[in-house]
Amino acid sequence: MLRDLIESRPFERLIVICILLNAVTLGVETLPNLDEEQLSLLKIVDRSFLFVFTAELVLKLAVYRLRFFRDGWNIFDFLIVSVSLIPATGALSVLRSLRVLRALRMISVVPSLRKVVNGLLVAVPGLGAVGAILALVFYSGAVMATKLFGVAFPEWFGSIWKSAYTLFQVMTLESWSMGIVRPVLEVFPYSWMFFLPFIILTTFTMLNLFIAVIVNALHIETDEAAAEREKQGHDERGELLEEIRLLHEKVDKLTQVQAAERRSVGEDRG
Repeated sequence: MLRDLIESRPFERLIVICILLNAVTLGVETLPNLDEEQLSLLKIVDRSFLFVFTAELVLKLAVYRLRFFRDGWNIFDFLIVSVSLIPATGALSVLRSLRVLRALRMISVVPSLRKVVNGLLVAVPGLGAVGAILALVFYSGAVMATKLFGVAFPEWFGSIWKSAYTLFQVMTLESWSMGIVRPVLEVFPYSWMFFLPFIILTTFTMLNLFIAVIVNALHIETDEAAAEREKQGHDERGELLEEIRLLHEKVDKLTQVQAAERRSVGEDRG
């Protein structure tokens, strides 16, 4: 009965509503000019939601036991609720701000959000490879920029780290033209031969590769989920066909038994 309860759709909707309302109350606490009575009421409401989340975890632990920790999403929920249960007093008062992490439980409760996060996790290896290439491009560009423009513009290109940060600003296209490139062009007229290829390589190529890797991972996750649903449906159809076959066999046996009984009765009468 407990398993049917925690896996039912109304129970899941109740938890989603509690998460949303708890996120709203945590945001209301940040409003200015709240008196002590209002803050006390918000604390009571917050503790009530925490009680609901704790009760949910206790029910799941009672049903699944050690199997509860085999699911990464269950561990995610367990850690978030556990952080909220730590007394936020004294040196641990900073943990009060971590209560807002409960809103992240929406990811573990809503299947569509879980699918997106799973896709991002699948994309991590590809993102790491693209990130490594981007780091090499940044390092090479920072060394070149330091040697080319470091003397004239030490505040932007005086060291590798300053050059890397300036190139990061250029890559994001944040005031890259009027703020950085045009002043450099006034001193080094041919510096566009460095900045334009850098922007094309990083902004329009590497960042689009990041997007491509993530989209491909989401497609893979969606295809795997569809294949799993198809396999499950195939298994269910197979089980249904097997049950129908067994039912036919039972009907045939019953028909044969009834026919044999009728022949036996006819022989006895004869």
